[in-house]
Amino acid sequence: MFDYIDDILDSPIKIPAETIGYSRENRPIHAAVMGNGNIQISLIGGCHADEPVGPRFLRKLHAFLGSLNPAHELLENYRWWIVPHVNPDGEAVNKKWYSDNDKTFDPADYLESVERELPGDDIEFGFPCGPGKPGLRPENDAVYRFWQSAGTAFHLHASLHGMMVAAGPWFLVEKEWTHRSRIIRSLCRVETAKMGYNLHDVDRKGEKGFSRISKGFCTRPDSRAMRAFFLDRGDTETADKFFPSSMEAIRGLGGDPLTIVSEMPLFILPDLPGKMDWPDPVWEKWNSKLREWKERIRNLRESKEKIRREIVSSGITPMPVNHQMRLQWRFISAAVKQVEADKK
Repeated sequence: MFDYIDDILDSPIKIPAETIGYSRENRPIHAAVMGNGNIQISLIGGCHADEPVGPRFLRKLHAFLGSLNPAHELLENYRWWIVPHVNPDGEAVNKKWYSDNDKTFDPADYLESVERELPGDDIEFGFPCGPGKPGLRPENDAVYRFWQSAGTAFHLHASLHGMMVAAGPWFLVEKEWTHRSRIIRSLCRVETAKMGYNLHDVDRKGEKGFSRISKGFCTRPDSRAMRAFFLDRGDTETADKFFPSSMEAIRGLGGDPLTIVSEMPLFILPDLPGKMDWPDPVWEKWNSKLREWKERIRNLRESKEKIRREIVSSGITPMPVNHQMRLQWRFISAAVKQVEADKK
């Protein structure tokens, strides 16, 4: 499957024709079902408003799959359930700092205009708890109904995410598949090294659901662990804002689906340690500096160009969008191989 990556990246951005629901601001949520195979694959992007690469990749994948003959292996062997952008309202707000033609993103533009939903308004942690139990937002309910229309359990679900900054790519895997993730870890590790990137490696020791599996690989976050994190701190109000994630909702529909979350950095930090403890002092130093730059830009204390020069001289570098998409497909295609191996 990974052999098709260049053709996918060369494909245009195409929005699916089907509308499965509407956002809070009445923007359509588009989706597509493609292929007739027995392996059911769910792919979504855009759950967080400030992460545009997943939606761009899924729109390209949709165009590529739509160009294929129905007898092609990708359509004959698999059935794709694709929601390229779950969050059209968030996309509209964040278009101030990026376009779909960008090869990389500008960190100063990002800091000046980026917006992200807080807990209680977060689409990724806003899905229904089950049939008859509404989600946090209409976007969540629309996607959940879309999944229910499959009438069968899924084998794989990928939610494509990103990070503002990191040491490199970070791959999150369903905890129930931790000991069935060898293929994923091997293929993603090789491709990351081949492309010249370090893996983002942090041991958060289970906090919010993040348990380190191996270098660059971790279990995905979990709403129950998120709630527990805030309850342990006496913050009941924040704990109550976490609904099931897309990964938990998919698993709630039955079967034993492999769920994965890609975390591709928009910008790569230059001097993070090979393996970070949590909290890590170098990580905290960078986050403090980023908050400072953001505050200076937004309060017009200094010119954006001056701050842009500071960011460049700090060693922070943008990760090319095509590289992020290439690794997203490596992760998805490796996960498909893992599912197929598990079925044998």
